Amino acid sequence: MQKAASQTNVFLRSCVNAVRFPPTIIPSLTKKSFSFSSHNQNFTLTLHSSLKTNIMKKKLRNRYLIVATACLLAIFALIYYYFFASFSRHEGTDFVYIDTDDNIDSVTTKLQSIAKTHTMHAFTTLARHTSYADNIKTGRYAVSPGDGALTVFRHLKNGMQTPTNLTIPSVRTMEKLAAVLGQKLMIDSTEIINALKDENICKSYGLDTLNIACLFIPNTYDVYWNVSLKNLLDRMKKENDNFWNDDRTAKASAAGLSKTQVITLASIVDEETANDKEKPMIAEMYLNRLKYRNAEYPEGMPLQADPTVKYALKKFELRRIYRNMLLIDSPYNTYRYAGLPPGPIRIPTVAGIDAVLNHADHDYLYMCAKEDFSGTHNFARTYQEHLQNAAKYSKALNARGIK
Repeated sequence: MQKAASQTNVFLRSCVNAVRFPPTIIPSLTKKSFSFSSHNQNFTLTLHSSLKTNIMKKKLRNRYLIVATACLLAIFALIYYYFFASFSRHEGTDFVYIDTDDNIDSVTTKLQSIAKTHTMHAFTTLARHTSYADNIKTGRYAVSPGDGALTVFRHLKNGMQTPTNLTIPSVRTMEKLAAVLGQKLMIDSTEIINALKDENICKSYGLDTLNIACLFIPNTYDVYWNVSLKNLLDRMKKENDNFWNDDRTAKASAAGLSKTQVITLASIVDEETANDKEKPMIAEMYLNRLKYRNAEYPEGMPLQADPTVKYALKKFELRRIYRNMLLIDSPYNTYRYAGLPPGPIRIPTVAGIDAVLNHADHDYLYMCAKEDFSGTHNFARTYQEHLQNAAKYSKALNARGIK
């Protein structure tokens, strides 16, 4: 019996060596798994072969899984690199302006000035496989750090533009206003000035061509760069209505002025000084003149405001007003015509408007710029006092050689 068992062990070990099982399996097979006679030799060989095949298949599947995962990661990395990585090569926000004359080529050219090479390829790929070239939308589009090509493309394709801060400036003429707006918006300045000189358009806003400046309240507004002229004027009318709240309207009525007259007087006050603290004093002086009546001025004392003469002459740089200049025949010459001029001589500041509405309380009728050139004024109740103040200022001008 011992001899037969010894022969069986020798035979089993030779079979195991023949199929080359890993060393960890041999003890299992030889010491724990099997105890059989020679007629089970074929079963043992078949089992060993099956185990080896399963192990090889598992290793092969693991290799395929690793390769497939690597490929997917590479694809995702490429997609991110082209479509989601920052589009712009700049650190700050860039703005792209698309107007009515642009086509796909000009849009691409504008983007190339800020885009990285690979993100530009991504954009053109998206544009090529969509209808964007046939549906280009005007506007002002922000390209912020971190925005990918897909985000930039979506904004341009869907017209998702960024509003711009439009500041209505306190300027002297509508031509200057049109020039400023034409630089900040897609609207052409010629279209703007033509509209502001059109009686029918001005009438639709309750104004005329002489006082259309009253429509604009100097402030900063969020508007779209490609806003139409009509929508812009409608927006200004809405902002104007909001500005004239119950409090301001009541104060204008208490001063005996219409809203247009308040703005017209405020424009003169703004031209007289940049000192906001003194503006209520100047406003009250002109209101006193408007209300003043005597034998010499039965219809009211003329405003005699030098800035209106400058406006009539269209010489805003004048430092001195001479007697011959006072002869110009213009409704804006408040030396020749009593009352307020037919419209503002500039778009007044909010401070100027509120100075008229919150005018001071005094009985001064005259004022003259101070001889120290501080931008403030000497006020007088009588004409004789005023002449003394004027003499001091004239002497100071002569001393400085100002003509």
